[in-house]
Amino acid sequence: MIELALNKLQKYYGATKVLEDITFEVQTGEKVGIVGSNGCGKSTLLKIIIGSEGYESGTLSFKKGATLGYLEQMPIYLDNFKVIDVLNLAFENIDNVYKELEILEKQLSNVDEANMEKVLNKYSKVQVLYESLGGYEKEEKLSKVCTGLRINDIFKEKLFSQLSGGEKTTIILGKILLQNPDILLLDEPSNHLDLEAMEWLEGYLKEYKGIVIIVSHDRYFLDNVVTKIVEIEDMVSKSYYGNYTAFVKEKERQLKLQMDAFLDQQKKIKEMEKSIAQLRDWGQRGDNGKFFRRAASMQKLLDKVKKINKPVEERDSISINSDMGNRSGDNVVVVKELCKSYGEKILLDRAELLIRNGESVALLGANGCGKSTFIKILLGLNEADGGIANLGSSIKLGYLPQNIVFEDDSKTILECFREDIVITDGKAREYLARYMFFGEQVFKKVGTLSGGERSRLKLAMLMYSEVNFLILDEPTNHLDIDSREELEDFLKEFKGTLMFVSHDRYFINNIASRVVELSEGALTSYGGNYEYYKEKSVQIKSSTLVIEAKTKDKVVKTQKEKTSKTTKGNNNELKKLKLEKQIDELEEQLKDIEQEIGKFSADYEKLNSLYNEKLEVQNNLDMLVEEYFKL
Repeated sequence: MIELALNKLQKYYGATKVLEDITFEVQTGEKVGIVGSNGCGKSTLLKIIIGSEGYESGTLSFKKGATLGYLEQMPIYLDNFKVIDVLNLAFENIDNVYKELEILEKQLSNVDEANMEKVLNKYSKVQVLYESLGGYEKEEKLSKVCTGLRINDIFKEKLFSQLSGGEKTTIILGKILLQNPDILLLDEPSNHLDLEAMEWLEGYLKEYKGIVIIVSHDRYFLDNVVTKIVEIEDMVSKSYYGNYTAFVKEKERQLKLQMDAFLDQQKKIKEMEKSIAQLRDWGQRGDNGKFFRRAASMQKLLDKVKKINKPVEERDSISINSDMGNRSGDNVVVVKELCKSYGEKILLDRAELLIRNGESVALLGANGCGKSTFIKILLGLNEADGGIANLGSSIKLGYLPQNIVFEDDSKTILECFREDIVITDGKAREYLARYMFFGEQVFKKVGTLSGGERSRLKLAMLMYSEVNFLILDEPTNHLDIDSREELEDFLKEFKGTLMFVSHDRYFINNIASRVVELSEGALTSYGGNYEYYKEKSVQIKSSTLVIEAKTKDKVVKTQKEKTSKTTKGNNNELKKLKLEKQIDELEEQLKDIEQEIGKFSADYEKLNSLYNEKLEVQNNLDMLVEEYFKL
């Protein structure tokens, strides 16, 4: 059933047309991804659907009675509103119906027999309404969403007005999910979520019974959630069935067909033009009007031909400066027993890491785990509490921050690029063209640049100085999909060493040769991309849980046996206490070895040694447990 339909929708801002022909339908339960370059009108389209913006022509229709929820709205609440108060607003209707039930219950206790049936009927209807709204599942829903978005009990008590922009967005997202609208509109929902919360949201949206319309540049997210893609290009929409990867393949196929049709038509047009020219030539030579008439007739046919536009098969891409100057030493980053804490919060606890020349390392971890602090320590902006974090020999470091800011926004791209280097105007423009700043574009003010343009300019400045080690902090933030792909192409060509923080799993899969996870103060290495990390981290966590479960079972069994038996004497009790202490020590040792195995996943000699050590400790533990049970 069609629940949302748009037909030939047009939108202007003043005299500027921003949307020319937006036409698509959304069926019950469909998950739709809206894609397109920055500024193409994706967010404007969501605002039109929600009703916060108008449109000039076309039609927009909904299923009768459909409810809508929109992530981007950021309402202002009372100063004393806590996070839990904002979340509970999602249950406003449920709470009102519950109050009505309470009133009816009081009436039932005092009503006379004549009105009893009337009140009972009303109570029954209100109870059915309460159940249909999900009143009995209220606490379960709240718990599920809070757990998924990592909103703990302490966070629930924080004042909403004191939260950061990202935290507010997460809370509003939680509130909208709890409201369970028929049509859910999400604008970049994964921007402020860590990987664990993003994966939870993907699972939640896949099971969501209503329609979901998502504007996102996160290709991995779109692949996992959507069933249809609507692309906005040149102010016109086009629909593709399937996820993002299916859309890319289908678009490439259609572009190829269009190119084949274009070339075939061009061939026929040239043949007709040649025939027309030939007929006119014959007419002039023989002074024969018949040839001119035939030429005119053929020209009319040619003029009526609907021309096929030549498709743009290849976009412009960055052509990087691959000169790195001096090659760095083999060891680019050396971290040993690194410690850092803020008050009681421990971010780094004897962390170890080695990054070698030519590696591309993704640094992952939950929000607030210390990734930015670790980078600042490497950059020399923060001091560690203990241990070492050194860069190797012959390192020329370049840093691309999350938010790129230039000293003077009034300067042009060309002026900004030439600021600290000696280079002629012509050579600078030639170099900037390799980073897709062509012609008059170099005279744009840096204050007016988009996120993608800022990244390209900063990369041009870094690469001109021939860096051999690049550190990037969330490099894909604020970039559209084309800009992300440009950056990926650039980084694949880079011959130096890379270390980057990113939540973009598609980007990590394309760029990373190794993933390092920062968790509970430790840096754990996984020798592969995101998919490899995901698989191995699940295995390690599962094996840890198994060991903990076995240990717990043994302890519980021991405690039961202890309570069921009479005391065998002080000597046996002393032996048991001693064995319990030894068992605890060996179990701790096993946990430490598991952590070490995670850290040295790329060092096979070390791994072999650790596995042998683990077997030995496990055997000793089994012997002690066996001895314990015999007492």
